[in-house]
Amino acid sequence: MSGVKSSYDVVIVGAGVGGGAMANRLAQAGRKVLVIERGTRLPREADNWSVKAVFHDRKYSTRETWRDRSGAEFTPSTYYYVGGNSKFFGTATLRFREQDFEGMEHEAGRTPAWPIRYADLEPYYAVAEKLMGTHGEQGLDPTEPPRSAPFPHPAIGHEPEIEAFNTKLKAKGLHPFPLPVAIDLHAGGKCIRCRTCDGFACKIGAKNDAEVRLVDPALATGNVDLILETYVHRFLTDPSGRKVTGVEIEQKGERRVISGGVFISSAGAINSAALLLRSANDRHPRGLANSSDLLGRNYMAHNNTAMMAVNPFKKNHVVFQKSLCVNDYYLKNEVRPYPLGNVQGLGKLQGGMLTANMRWVPESLMSWFAERSVDWWIMSEDLPDPNNRVTVDGDGKIRVSYTPNNLKSHGELVSHWTSLMKSLGYPIVITQKMDITVAMHQCGTARFGSDPATSVLDSNCKAWDLDNLYVVDASFLPSSTAVNPSLTIVAQAVKTAEHLLQ
Repeated sequence: MSGVKSSYDVVIVGAGVGGGAMANRLAQAGRKVLVIERGTRLPREADNWSVKAVFHDRKYSTRETWRDRSGAEFTPSTYYYVGGNSKFFGTATLRFREQDFEGMEHEAGRTPAWPIRYADLEPYYAVAEKLMGTHGEQGLDPTEPPRSAPFPHPAIGHEPEIEAFNTKLKAKGLHPFPLPVAIDLHAGGKCIRCRTCDGFACKIGAKNDAEVRLVDPALATGNVDLILETYVHRFLTDPSGRKVTGVEIEQKGERRVISGGVFISSAGAINSAALLLRSANDRHPRGLANSSDLLGRNYMAHNNTAMMAVNPFKKNHVVFQKSLCVNDYYLKNEVRPYPLGNVQGLGKLQGGMLTANMRWVPESLMSWFAERSVDWWIMSEDLPDPNNRVTVDGDGKIRVSYTPNNLKSHGELVSHWTSLMKSLGYPIVITQKMDITVAMHQCGTARFGSDPATSVLDSNCKAWDLDNLYVVDASFLPSSTAVNPSLTIVAQAVKTAEHLLQ
């Protein structure tokens, strides 16, 4: 660990979108920051775009196993690299809706109101879109919240097959709009608009992930040290229990303690909860920041279904398919008097991607379907439930106890979109519901709020129980909403950084 100082202004655990955004903003203001990353840098290589390497061999995903509610072990779809899960995200960078902040009535129950409103976060959304280099077009999404500034870059446009769908959906009375995406597709940009974006890492650095857009610019300031392949065991506190004094880390079998003024956990909703639980001491016997007994509870990860709509008589020649989005069912709608969710284009499926989890199906058959399919990602909100929780077993292994909810609404959205696809000339529809192993949209394990009895963090993401501990990743989300969380994590990180600098 040569070159690492013994103390920093700010110590950040995790180099994903939350930690990366925090490091970026604090470093720009001159703070001396240490970022601790469990993984390494993901190499840019041919296998980044290999279906076999990514989906069959799972070359880049963790080999770590977690346990489910019953104790059965599983390998999660999560990634430990600089950039975190954003190395493999689909680049969707949508804002949450105004109604998400106010709490919404769903078929299965009501989501809680947030301690802030959309208007409080809006200026930081504008900064987050610039940081991520988002492409989009305002004024077409019927649920779009107010904006103080246009998108940093114009929408990327649809390829002919998707433009045809755009026209057909409008003829059905819907309001499709360009999906806001964070890719380097503009004059002088690196993006070549390939089909290996959603679910893949980018071997040419054209995906605007946390490494490219947040961490590397932070390092360029000279105010940030980044240490890799370093495991964080726990936070340490002073005798009063009110102040974190250090973080105990391990690298290549060597342990040491790093001290600092402010400590930020940005390890992801599951690993941040586990880290704070592991940090239990005499003053915090149930884990740091857990006087409410809510740490690790209310875990959410969306109800997600991948759909192939197949026209056996027509090939789909689209390359970059993830360009269209539909929010007509996000709030109360003509189909049901309650929210159903979001529909967006899915990165173009290839046969080998499908058979990775369906090994009994011939790859040639799935390739035939994939050549003739238009693919969708259907996402519905799952509701916070204190019994859906992250804990740490006695042997140190993470346990994710999760039972899906709000399934009726999700099933209705999938069924309705299936009928719509068939009416548009796609008679074969194949769906696959994502399960607990898909941890890409994990959130909610350290919700923020206005009352320490009912939340873990205050509205600035500071732990109620400690004076200098913050959690800045998807842990803070009181509800999962029904759109991708990345942009909101960055926006809240910018807001928290501003609070710290003040």
